[in-house]
Amino acid sequence: MIKEKKDFYIDGEWVKPFQTNDLEVVDPSTEEICAIISLGSENDTNDAVKAARNSFESWWNTPKEKKLELLNNLLKIYMNRSAEMAEAISKEMGAPKDWSINQQSKSGEDHIKTFIDNYKKFKFENYLNEEQGNYISYEPIGVCALITPWNWPINQIALKVLPALSAGCTMILKPSEIAPLSAMLFTEMIHEAGFPNGVFNLVNGDGPGVGTQLSSHPDIDMVSFTGSTRAGKLITKNAADTIKRVSLELGGKGANIVFSDADEKAVKRGVRRVFNNSGQSCNAPTRLLVEESIYERAVKEAIEVAEKTQVDLANKEGRHIGPVVSKIQYDKIQTLIKKGIEEGAKLVAGGPDRPSHLNKGYFVKPTVFADVNNDMTIAKEEIFGPVVSIIPFSSEEQAIKISNDTDYGLTNYIQTTDSKKAQRIARQLRSGMVEINGASFADGSPFGGYKQSGNGREGGKWGIEEFLEVKSISGWMQN
Repeated sequence: MIKEKKDFYIDGEWVKPFQTNDLEVVDPSTEEICAIISLGSENDTNDAVKAARNSFESWWNTPKEKKLELLNNLLKIYMNRSAEMAEAISKEMGAPKDWSINQQSKSGEDHIKTFIDNYKKFKFENYLNEEQGNYISYEPIGVCALITPWNWPINQIALKVLPALSAGCTMILKPSEIAPLSAMLFTEMIHEAGFPNGVFNLVNGDGPGVGTQLSSHPDIDMVSFTGSTRAGKLITKNAADTIKRVSLELGGKGANIVFSDADEKAVKRGVRRVFNNSGQSCNAPTRLLVEESIYERAVKEAIEVAEKTQVDLANKEGRHIGPVVSKIQYDKIQTLIKKGIEEGAKLVAGGPDRPSHLNKGYFVKPTVFADVNNDMTIAKEEIFGPVVSIIPFSSEEQAIKISNDTDYGLTNYIQTTDSKKAQRIARQLRSGMVEINGASFADGSPFGGYKQSGNGREGGKWGIEEFLEVKSISGWMQN
């Protein structure tokens, strides 16, 4: 059944677009249309910005207790409708049912909880120096454009909307037009929670349309964008004339350094991490760097993981991976796999084309290349699919050099039982995050990168700070 979801949410109401500009949303498992949305026009964008601007001062001055009440309302509603969220994500971007429930939808709930906890503790005013009467005030930056991707849809929506609301900002959300259903469901939850009209608005659209209109709009004070580095550069240029803040979470090409003294699960853990979400994660450890003394064993283990990783429809239960999100993405991955073969990398698992048991859908074989060097295209470009490139190294210094030899700097990984070595290397890796031996990051950890992986940080108190200005006031004396 095709759902018609053509309306936008502006100033507390679902409204029809100014003009017809329909777009079909395709289920990547079946290549069939699952919904029809509308792409917004400049009139739609302007109305949403106006609503956010008109509601800003009132929302900024809403007491913290009232904001917390609304945020807690949202959490309760989200938890009650989390199964709907999982279903929407599975349909729009192909996340398998179990993965969509336990990872994709769950991430939204976890972020809402974490931001509520951080908001409760956040101090928006304090003395820098009480004796001199120097006072510091953290104030909302204003009206924000939140532009989110298709690969972790509700994860990124929650990472932007919740801290923006907590900071006292008002906003316009433009989700990916490829996977908009989760955003529209989240908007229903916002409405049900009782947030004031105009505080949160949603306009669907593509990058050249609504994305450009928002990033260049004179009444937008900040753009928070997650997506490709290419799009991040365009947004930065569009925003330059109005000197607005631009926060970017972009691509990655993480290195996973596996030393000979790593634990026995290190290689398999890293390869599975790449294949999860069908390889569509910016922080995936897609470059597997292996010390030469264990290289042959590591290649065999990577092959084993690839051969055991099942690929199937998103609506099936079980521990398999689903399709990639679209034909464009599928074609890009196929081109890069063929490029790896042409440039001399050794294909040891997977390869071009769909798995043989699937005759439609954007499914990619779990693929492993061995004997890769860092000058090859597959080692340089973000493939965004279930493709691992294995690179040998002979020394700690060489591993660090290879890891840092990239335009990106989001997440790197270290596998060794020598804690001093791990800490020494972690300090030298040029990335916003370093994961050692598979240890998870704590809730509320800052997420973001160096270099062309972007700027700014999402998550926890850092996420709230992104949406705040800092005001210094002298002569602030107690009566």
